[in-house]
Amino acid sequence: MSRQAVTKHLVLLEEANLVVTVKRGREKLHYLNPVPINEIYMRWIGKFERKQVQALYNLKLALQENEHE
Repeated sequence: MSRQAVTKHLVLLEEANLVVTVKRGREKLHYLNPVPINEIYMRWIGKFERKQVQALYNLKLALQENEHE
């Protein structure tokens, strides 16, 4: 990937508020912004994951009940 392509991608991520930049002299440091990334996760992935976690929890309870019987 060329340097110009990386720069374009970083600009887009910065405009989307997914990346925060800090300038130090000639350096421009890029950091992930966890808040919007977490919001995206919860909106798109979290709702599917909840069902799987609940199913695993139910399985655990069922197995524990069988152990006690």
